Amino acid sequence: MPQIPEKIQELTVGQLAARSGAAVSALHFYESKGLIHSRRTSGNQRRYSRDALRRVAFVRAAQRVGIPLTTIREALAELPEGRTPTEEDWARLSRSWRSELDERIKQLNRLRDHLTDCIGCGCLSLETCVLSNPDDAFGERSAGSRLLVERRASAAGGGRRPSRAQDPEVPCCGD
Repeated sequence: MPQIPEKIQELTVGQLAARSGAAVSALHFYESKGLIHSRRTSGNQRRYSRDALRRVAFVRAAQRVGIPLTTIREALAELPEGRTPTEEDWARLSRSWRSELDERIKQLNRLRDHLTDCIGCGCLSLETCVLSNPDDAFGERSAGSRLLVERRASAAGGGRRPSRAQDPEVPCCGD
């Protein structure tokens, strides 16, 4: 990893990429999302303060555990005067994110456990299908595949007989 002399207080995007392990395009993306900040030189080149290294490390660590960028940006915005996150900040935020991660793990386990429920049907329209319709509002009214009225109207305009997937009146899976 290239070393940057201590006397250099600002980094080019290439230096920040080399030191952080993030691609230049990722750094540009992080900047567009307000996660890191740069100033522009008279030649319109980006210059990042050295503390951007810690912010990029923070963002990447949070992403690795599945925290959405919106949540990361909100966490960084809560820090006083945009300061770089400390070890204490990470500990506090990771405690608050733990319940969110636990809930996602629970949802993924539920999806994994129900994966085979839909394979026999093939249309993913079972009454209890947690894959295609986890809140299954239509399933409470009736079984089988149902599409929105807008899609049915556009399909009917084509002049051909609607398929089972296009017409809720055509039974699905022997309904």
